[in-house]
Amino acid sequence: MDLSPILNSYNTFIETQLKDRFFKHRDLVSIISKHASTAAQEVVGHSVEGRELILLRLGNGPMKVFLWSQMHGDETTGTMAIMDLLNFLKHPAFASFATEILSSCTLYLLPMVNPDGAERFTRRNAQQLDINRDYLSAKSTEAQILKAVHANIQPDFGFNLHDQSDLWGVQHTTNPAAVSFLAPAFDEGCSLNDNRRHAMQVIACMKASLDAQLPGKMGLFDDTYEPRAFGDNFQASGTATILIEGGTMIGDVEAQQVRKMVFGAILAGLKAISSAEYEAVPLDNYFNIPKNSKTLFHLIIHDIEVNGLKTSVGINYKPSPGVGGTQVDRFYTIEDIGDLHTMSAHEVFEASTLQLEGSIVYDEPANFSLMRGKEPVLSFKNGILQSKVIF
Repeated sequence: MDLSPILNSYNTFIETQLKDRFFKHRDLVSIISKHASTAAQEVVGHSVEGRELILLRLGNGPMKVFLWSQMHGDETTGTMAIMDLLNFLKHPAFASFATEILSSCTLYLLPMVNPDGAERFTRRNAQQLDINRDYLSAKSTEAQILKAVHANIQPDFGFNLHDQSDLWGVQHTTNPAAVSFLAPAFDEGCSLNDNRRHAMQVIACMKASLDAQLPGKMGLFDDTYEPRAFGDNFQASGTATILIEGGTMIGDVEAQQVRKMVFGAILAGLKAISSAEYEAVPLDNYFNIPKNSKTLFHLIIHDIEVNGLKTSVGINYKPSPGVGGTQVDRFYTIEDIGDLHTMSAHEVFEASTLQLEGSIVYDEPANFSLMRGKEPVLSFKNGILQSKVIF
């Protein structure tokens, strides 16, 4: 599928109420209300703190496809992409495309499974539980709701929408992973059955459709079996389950370009399902997708003198939600010292002509400045970034 004409028109159907990652449940409810005439809506339960979980249904086709997002409250890309999809499906310029999907499929959309986490911009829910590790015990209200919705729908396909750390890269490249995929395992042996094969084939269609936009920037997520996770269990239940992980693109701080690519992946997947084109796709097309790799730092400094040696320093930050869940605070730590020339980073600094003030200590907060004369090029105080000059 050639996504270019659609993605070139993306600004005509993007949900403009969502401009960054920090939107809240009330914002989502406002957007969903605009689709009352085109999508059936049902409150399927409430979060621990009483926020509604709203299930939307579109189409009348025989193939049932269930999409859910934001099990982790700070992983917002999938929710944004679902809202864009709702706009796209009623866009007059793409009516024939929408008709094909909605006559072949019935879509069930459950955005923002974890609205209490979204309120705080945290991964976990109000009870500090990771919903995606709560399938078996189902202690959280949100896990109970998600299990019940899935059991009621009994979908043929499931799209499990997440975001991954911006430190995941693509194997054998220096690129961050913009989008990653997985057909989750349903047992420890990572066995294959028909529905997992179908998930792999649809993923191969998604990847092929995005190759022109993201060459060398897509990966396969780790397929280690996780018995507590929803995707692994939905796969075991007979739903062909597809994990889509929104990643990162350099300079895309609020994940708006990644959002566009996740939308494209979802659309390509729905097209592959509605047309049944995935059935002819060799499994090798899935297994040939490069794996994710952990070869990225947030910052690398090359050719800096540490303890009398010219070497490289890798620095990462740990994000934490700011007050009100409307920003992210970053705490920087020295993650590695040594030969890092095979690694890559979001930002790279060459320090051969710079002077170091302060000290660099492995596994300690960044607490130093790189100076050009009297001007700081990069400066940290007790793990907090003070200044940075972009060249």
